[in-house]
Amino acid sequence: MRQTIPARYRYVVIEGPIGAGKTSLARKLAELGGHQIRLEDPASNPFLERFYRDSARFALPAQLAFLLERVDEMRDIAQQEIGGASLIADFLPEKDALFARLTLADDELALYRALSAHIAMPRRTPDLVIYLQASPEALFSRIQKRAIPMELQISDAYLRALCEIYSEFFYHYAAAPVLTIDTEHLNPADNAHDFDLLLERIEHMRGRKEVFVKGTR
Repeated sequence: MRQTIPARYRYVVIEGPIGAGKTSLARKLAELGGHQIRLEDPASNPFLERFYRDSARFALPAQLAFLLERVDEMRDIAQQEIGGASLIADFLPEKDALFARLTLADDELALYRALSAHIAMPRRTPDLVIYLQASPEALFSRIQKRAIPMELQISDAYLRALCEIYSEFFYHYAAAPVLTIDTEHLNPADNAHDFDLLLERIEHMRGRKEVFVKGTR
């Protein structure tokens, strides 16, 4: 019988830049173990498509819409903790602050931070974060392949900046254990063997921060 995520990981988050494979892997992990799942719904943000067309004009409303949506998402996740259900999610709420830093002008960022400081955000710390990495070139190729119209407007410069800010964030992140996966050489969402390798690595993870590159242990 195929192994599943150890019971000690009641709340697992998959994170990484756009195109890294977060949602696909979250679905696969949830289906395997019968876990609850919580996925982002970026298409529900009424400003996102306009942001990709004109980032300077629509960055602030897009970020504020995400902020309000995140409050509802985290409230639901906190309630699932009360119910004792194991959960897989494809986002950390902290990601919004990263995107705000990346996309907002200084005065807009100050306003965003002031507003977010006044919003009571329910918090639940993950038991494990799986951080999916890939080069900007690989991410760009995947975005082109899946051909979601509004994503096709994402620039190479934006992807490079996004990869850098994620790398910086997880270098300092210490709230939960982090398993970093090099998805250019390991494809757990689409390759059954790689998926089993990932489950084995999760099972044997003991440190707070580990990096998994295919061919290493």
